[in-house]
Amino acid sequence: MTLITQTILAADDELRYPTSGELKSIKSFLEETERKLDTISILVKNEKSIIEQASRRLWQKHPEYISPGGNAYGSRQRALCLRDYGWYLRLLTYAILAGDKDPIEKIGVIGAREMYNNLGVPVKGMADAIRSFKEAAAIILPVSTFEEVEPYADYLIQSFV
Repeated sequence: MTLITQTILAADDELRYPTSGELKSIKSFLEETERKLDTISILVKNEKSIIEQASRRLWQKHPEYISPGGNAYGSRQRALCLRDYGWYLRLLTYAILAGDKDPIEKIGVIGAREMYNNLGVPVKGMADAIRSFKEAAAIILPVSTFEEVEPYADYLIQSFV
């Protein structure tokens, strides 16, 4: 339930208008939401660049992934990795919008470790991929905006460690 809905229900239960303090809280909530939307907009607009930079960093750190026999060897396998990277970047935007790690938990990491282990995908590589996203996002985003991304990226990284 959103702050706005909670405020309306509380005021209605007491047969009153929202207080000035409640209205200030809603105003702050809306300003915060606008800031989150700006952050998400920058990430979405730069998705391709972030994924390219992140994958380049990952392949430099782990060239064995793209070498013969590696999990990202060949164009098809590499494309699947990049698809997953895009999915995790999108998951970060969900968490930013929600202002909560809940989407990461419910959508992203429940069962992901086991799935990657069953497929033989190095889980450490996924943590390193998210670290690479974080680094790429830090370059693109202003410092104050990056602060919206960092805790969720860190939480996602810890999920794969």
